[in-house]
Amino acid sequence: MADAEAARDAVILIAPVEATFVFDGACGICRTWVDYWRRLTGDRVAYRPYQEAAGDFPLLPREAFERATQLIFPDGTALSGAAATYRLLSLVPGHGAWWWAYRHVPGAAGSSEAAYRFLSTHRGLLAGITHTLWGRTLEPARYALVSWLFLRGLGLIYLAAFISLAVQVQGLVGEAGILPLSEYLAAAYQGWGSSAYWRLPTIFWLASSDFALMAGAWAGIALSVLLAIGAAQRAALIGLFALYLSFIYAGQIFLNYQWDMLLVETGFLAIFLTGGTRVIVWLFRLLLFRFLFLAGVAKIVSGDPTWRDLTALDYHLFTQPLPSPLAYYAAQLPHWLLACATAATLVIELCAVAMIFMPRRPRMVAAALVVILQTAIMLTGSYNWFNLLTVLLCVFLLDDQALRYVSPRRLASSVVLLAPRPGRLAQIASAAVALILVPVGLNQIYAPISGRNMPLAGTLSEAVAPFLIVNLYGLFATVTTTRPALTILGSNDGTEWRPYILPFLPGPPERAPTWNIPYQPRLDWQLWFAAYGHAGEQRWIERLLQRILEGSPHVLALFSVDPFPDQPPKRVRIDLSSQRFSNARTSQRAWWKEHPEGIYFPSVSLDDLQRAAAAQNAMQNQSHP
Repeated sequence: MADAEAARDAVILIAPVEATFVFDGACGICRTWVDYWRRLTGDRVAYRPYQEAAGDFPLLPREAFERATQLIFPDGTALSGAAATYRLLSLVPGHGAWWWAYRHVPGAAGSSEAAYRFLSTHRGLLAGITHTLWGRTLEPARYALVSWLFLRGLGLIYLAAFISLAVQVQGLVGEAGILPLSEYLAAAYQGWGSSAYWRLPTIFWLASSDFALMAGAWAGIALSVLLAIGAAQRAALIGLFALYLSFIYAGQIFLNYQWDMLLVETGFLAIFLTGGTRVIVWLFRLLLFRFLFLAGVAKIVSGDPTWRDLTALDYHLFTQPLPSPLAYYAAQLPHWLLACATAATLVIELCAVAMIFMPRRPRMVAAALVVILQTAIMLTGSYNWFNLLTVLLCVFLLDDQALRYVSPRRLASSVVLLAPRPGRLAQIASAAVALILVPVGLNQIYAPISGRNMPLAGTLSEAVAPFLIVNLYGLFATVTTTRPALTILGSNDGTEWRPYILPFLPGPPERAPTWNIPYQPRLDWQLWFAAYGHAGEQRWIERLLQRILEGSPHVLALFSVDPFPDQPPKRVRIDLSSQRFSNARTSQRAWWKEHPEGIYFPSVSLDDLQRAAAAQNAMQNQSHP
């Protein structure tokens, strides 16, 4: 790895010396930082200890060299102290922010020079801070290996997402699905006119048939494989972003989840990662911070008492949509332990995330804490690829120096040598993306806290909103304290009722919870949400029951148990019950305790639903002549 980095450094174009940096050669921590800066600037700057160089610059007294570092330009101009350091860094592309702030931010110059004077007289403290925050060896941060790992991981996550769609999309929004896409797009165009194309940016305006949906899903699978193996990555990323954005709008309520938004936002930003600029690395860190911090803010702003009194996990473990087998056992833990875990969640999301913007060692601590939190969530619940994507984003809190210890030497060397050097076009594109994403992202943090948008940023947020490149997050803002459950039943005689069972949603009390990571069962999730509302608020429920009575094969394929495999039942209904984990010490057979709560949707036949649909269409036609 070191040989590869040396070879990469050697590629830097040799240019005339732009300045000479003079430092105290007898200071160990000074030499440590000078070695680091030398690797950043290459041959553009000459580095000399003042003990041997002071005589070559007679215009500066020796006391000036003893007092502070000096950056001397060929015309004789000299800067000292913090100004010399910041100006030195500005000679390196992508490192000019400190020098800009020094000159333009009120108070930055004075505070920087005061800090410099203090640390120059307390060099032992400076050494301790350096070793604590950066480690004993300072190396310029590189992200070639980080980017290589991230893009391949993103390809695998995209693959899981598109495979999940391929096996469900026809049943959800296909021609004989629950919410046919063609009807949705037609209604959108009728209501919005040509502006519907902007409001719903999806390629399925061109075709919304089952063939088009499956072609889109399989195209996504193919592009995911290309991305995962490192072939045509930029083209694959552009295609994946366009396809998944299209499916989010095509999927209607079934793809209206935060993990879908996070994937499309991550995918958009990844398009520019292939340019190799550090700006995109920082934008990924901002994304991870915003995603996690907003999750914590949402918990506080919501006023949910379970977060305030640290009882959230007492309920969440059994009320979450798809608990895992370990959630059953975790729910048996004493309250004090669950309260500590709840408090730790809030501390990580609201406080520890601040370390994302700190030097490398605190960033690594932040990455470790986030990975621990996400692992705990994965062990106790099934959230498809959501937690895996969050863990993957944490690689941007590391650098190649950290990853090379766990990477094969040959792989790390080849990745570093083949990594693209950012050209001018890539730098311009990255800057343009940052000018959009940074203010919009900051507005997404500001708005939930203040209750209003930032000036200009709010307008920009609305302009880019249809493309989902910056989203508002807020995971588990509230925790429900009960678990209502829906059971769909069919009957031919109105007396004997048989249940339709979904593959992952908890159903029969004796069936153990299971994991479905990284698969996303869309109908399972949607029925979990529907249980917390009323049937009249969930118009898609009627379409689901209609498709069951019609015997739609794509809809029935969404269930693991079809109790009427030969022909559809004559009537269906939905029962409501409440569920809770059983006590592990007293129950030997059942995982769940279930209590009937009544009828959620009354018994209906296909004729009943068709007449109701016809009446509703007639009313709509009268209101929209």
